[in-house]
Amino acid sequence: MPASLRVVLVLAALACFSAEAAAPKKAAAITLFSSGKPGAMPAGWVPLTFGAHKRPTEYILSEEDNRIVLHAHSERASSGLIHPARIDVRNMPILQWQWKISHVLADADNQVVGKEDSPVRIVLAFDGDKSRLPSKDKRASALVKSVTGRDLPYAQLVYFWSPRLPVGMVFPHPHSERTQMVVATSGSAQTGRWVTLSRNVVKDFRRAFGEEPGPLIEVGVLTDTDDTGSTVDAWYGDIRFAPAKR
Repeated sequence: MPASLRVVLVLAALACFSAEAAAPKKAAAITLFSSGKPGAMPAGWVPLTFGAHKRPTEYILSEEDNRIVLHAHSERASSGLIHPARIDVRNMPILQWQWKISHVLADADNQVVGKEDSPVRIVLAFDGDKSRLPSKDKRASALVKSVTGRDLPYAQLVYFWSPRLPVGMVFPHPHSERTQMVVATSGSAQTGRWVTLSRNVVKDFRRAFGEEPGPLIEVGVLTDTDDTGSTVDAWYGDIRFAPAKR
């Protein structure tokens, strides 16, 4: 695959946009996985695939520990699910969720091109004034749009499970500084059990980009193992936004 095309696909993937599937433009809240039925796809979530050359990760609602969650099975695969949103994170800054994985991906390293796998990710896409972006980011957005027909968002935060990086570490994705990676869980000590997490999205955005966030326009989940040729099972609990405690 030409390097330029690979970059386009990676950026489009992390942007939670797809040439194959278009999500509705407006949604007030994130549909909870627990509101669905085992064996079905979650309502409001749209499959995100990266072309015929990529094997898709399998997503399905399942019953785990007496509740309905999203189960992801990825075998040398890469795809996600996306949900449109229109949330003012200044009023609802607290992202809350749970996830569980079968094991960490020891060979994955999201700081290195060609090793950007993770058993679990939550991807947040934000709107903003794109006229302020540097020329290289405008060119990247134009390149993605020429291939997929869709714009990149103004900025993205990606929360993921790292095999070794420290929790709280923030760094740019290798392909774009407009995508900032946040280590939410690390290491193998918590594998096989539910991890409950809470992050202040506004604080993370300020730290990552040095500015205030615009409206949240999309939420995605992404389990992928294609770069490392791995297999993993992962589970996502409900994803919610809440006001900050006073």
